[in-house]
Amino acid sequence: MMSQGRTMAILFQTALVIYASNRLPEIDTALHFLSEIIHQLTNQKTSIVDEIHSTFDELQKTLNVRKSVLLMELEVNYGLKHKVLQTQLDSLLEGQENIKSCSNFTAQALNHGTETEVLLVKKQMSDKLNELAVRDFPLQPRENDQLDFIVETDGLKKSIHNLGTILTTNAVASETVATGEGLKQTVIGQPMSVTITTKDKDGELCKSGNAYLTAELSTPDGSVADGEILDNKNGTYEFLYTVQKEGDFTLSLRLYDQHIRGSPFKLKVIRSADVSPTTEGVKRRVKSPGSGHVKQKAVKRPASMYSTGKRKENPIEDDLIFRVGTKGRNKGEFTNLQGVAASTNGKILIADSNNQCVQIFSTDGQFKSRFGIRGRSPGQLQRPTGVAVHPCGDIIIADYDNKWVSIFSSDGKFKTKIGSGKLMGPKGVSVDRNGHIIVVDNKACCVFIFQPNGKIVTRFGSRGNGDKQFAGPHFAAVNHNNEIIITDFHNHSVKVFNQEGEFMLKFGSNGEGNGQFNAPTGVAVDSNGNIIVADWGNSRIQVFDGSGSFLSYINTSADPLYGPQGLALTSDGHVVVADSGNHCFKVYRYLQ
Repeated sequence: MMSQGRTMAILFQTALVIYASNRLPEIDTALHFLSEIIHQLTNQKTSIVDEIHSTFDELQKTLNVRKSVLLMELEVNYGLKHKVLQTQLDSLLEGQENIKSCSNFTAQALNHGTETEVLLVKKQMSDKLNELAVRDFPLQPRENDQLDFIVETDGLKKSIHNLGTILTTNAVASETVATGEGLKQTVIGQPMSVTITTKDKDGELCKSGNAYLTAELSTPDGSVADGEILDNKNGTYEFLYTVQKEGDFTLSLRLYDQHIRGSPFKLKVIRSADVSPTTEGVKRRVKSPGSGHVKQKAVKRPASMYSTGKRKENPIEDDLIFRVGTKGRNKGEFTNLQGVAASTNGKILIADSNNQCVQIFSTDGQFKSRFGIRGRSPGQLQRPTGVAVHPCGDIIIADYDNKWVSIFSSDGKFKTKIGSGKLMGPKGVSVDRNGHIIVVDNKACCVFIFQPNGKIVTRFGSRGNGDKQFAGPHFAAVNHNNEIIITDFHNHSVKVFNQEGEFMLKFGSNGEGNGQFNAPTGVAVDSNGNIIVADWGNSRIQVFDGSGSFLSYINTSADPLYGPQGLALTSDGHVVVADSGNHCFKVYRYLQ
């Protein structure tokens, strides 16, 4: 008969087995997840290895071509010089030989010949010797011996030494934290900010950026609010958002597709009237959709403020024709739409930034197609922000996080990329009247002009607030004089340059009045040379003449904008704008 002690021991051990076995499902899940991460890591390594080989093979090919060209140039120049000198040498040798031969023959005849032979030599050789004596021989060199090879390799060696960077971070979701006012009290229409601090497995702060971080702000009924994640490049990130209705929201912050510590967060959004006086009196500073800081009012100001009294005196009166889109990831839905372009054949193109694609619509708003998948290899997109259509029909895309510009055919087939290794954060793209591709580099605060094959035509601009400097430039347009118009986001102005990059004029200042800006974004030019500008912080669209004098506002009162980004003029002459805050694009009637 089993003793009571043995029975208790068996029961205890059985309980421990069951207790330990209960951990198996979560361990299985973790094993599966880690295996998937290792698989993705291996795939990413393979992809980068291929790209490194491809890059350096291409460079080697370029070096070999240059080597062949230099050797050919050397051979041609040597041949030309050698031919001239050899001809001169042959002429002198011939003259030397003739003089010696005639002289020797004459001397021999005179010394040893008969009287008859001497008379004969005199008759035969006198004229020839006389001609040789006065002949103009090429005594001075007709060429020189200069063949130099000059090459400066220090800069090239330095560039090669610094060529390429392997980006990575040790950040893990389980240790990463979020803080800030945006997790506490949120007010309708008020920009809010959440700071995400990435940490490694030991809880130590990560000091570098480029981590893959996503944010989703949603309500129980499934609607979502838009936002933007900004990488401070020091291991911290900011999520900026604004909601436009009260209620209980859920904020999900994921690092590499895993919730960070505390996520999802519960947020309560209230009306501004419910905010305490101390909170309402605090001036917030929030970031723009680009980078850096800009002030923005706490309460959204509808465009209808400009559509009544001033409408009668303004020459341009415009109305909403239609809007397309909601928040989402399906066809005709958007997540942080940015750049806008319009083709001459009646298409509207939208850079759908967080959905990593470009969507194409007809001018009456009918969905036509979309292309693009997320990734960091050529042909993939990682936060597309700007889009333009080349006269040949190709689609030009500013790929912000991949730091290059991708070129696709009109049907969405990848062709090539340009600017890799030169660009830091391409935001907007445009095409000038010569077919050159204009790229606004938001991070480098400059503008590049490329040939379609990727060769740099010119580059201009630097960081600062001078006439020729930028602070977070966004989008570009080109007028009929081939002048380049750039929106300077944090300098609250628009600047105009000629095609050589020389400064011509600027207009705008920080404010809310006529002709002032609170962070301009999209820009377009109509057939009369008038400049149309999206005023992001003031949620409106302004119209200026070619010299920068204020003309009017686009009437957006029917469906107020919130956070307009890129804009363009459609083939039928209307204004299309990316309304990022409302997750749609809108088309307004525009009378030029």
